[in-house]
Amino acid sequence: MAFHSSKRIVELAVEAGARKASMKPRHAILLGFLGGAFIALGFLLDIRVTANLPQEWGSFSSLIGAAVFPIGLILIVIAGGELVTGNMMALPIAVLAKRATLGQLVKNWLLVLVSNFMGAIFVAYFFGHIVGLTETGPFLNQTVAIAEEKIDETFIQSLISAVGCNWLVCLAVWMAYGSNDIVGKMVAIWFPIMGFVAIGFQQVVANMFVIPAAIFSGHFTWGNYFTNFVPVVLGNAIGGTVFVAFIYWMIHKESLQTLAIAKPSIKKAG
Repeated sequence: MAFHSSKRIVELAVEAGARKASMKPRHAILLGFLGGAFIALGFLLDIRVTANLPQEWGSFSSLIGAAVFPIGLILIVIAGGELVTGNMMALPIAVLAKRATLGQLVKNWLLVLVSNFMGAIFVAYFFGHIVGLTETGPFLNQTVAIAEEKIDETFIQSLISAVGCNWLVCLAVWMAYGSNDIVGKMVAIWFPIMGFVAIGFQQVVANMFVIPAAIFSGHFTWGNYFTNFVPVVLGNAIGGTVFVAFIYWMIHKESLQTLAIAKPSIKKAG
């Protein structure tokens, strides 16, 4: 199974970030809605698979749920979708490489963040609440327990947990850039995403599903959600921007600068 070198992955990440920076707003909103819905569907699958497992299985149950959760990011990368946590790596590295502006980064992050919320809330309300997939028996108990665990963390705990989450999420996207075939992309995505879910790290888009799902069932408040949202979105931004985009840009910035100089020269010669 062939894959690209680290140097080539950096170039592909910059190109992806540049494309996202110039994306039409309506496309960002539509794809962001899909991205939020896909992550929510992955979390819903996790809950439906694990809620009835025996308590004696302990953390093995978490591993089983984590193993099915990656379907969300697989759908985003292969079928098409925008995820703000992934864009917290792609846009910054494009900005660092001077292929996008800070204004484009902020605009994209805001559009995708809002539309991810819309997609996740759609799944939480219609599938979780109206259909009742997160509001009956053990499924309700599992949803509330997961939401409570996330809400109960302190600001600094949530922030650091979110850093770890998006470090792994962005590495999943990063490695997916390294493959040209569907199987390679699926494998690259699967293990880092399974890892962050099994560990219990916090992701802002996943929380857009599970905490509102618990709220719709009569538990917790939107104030609880907002208190969790702030540190998690900040931590996710740090994880993607600093621990992936900035570090790999620092390692490969000379080759990116050379490439940036070469491209205009080739175009001019052509």
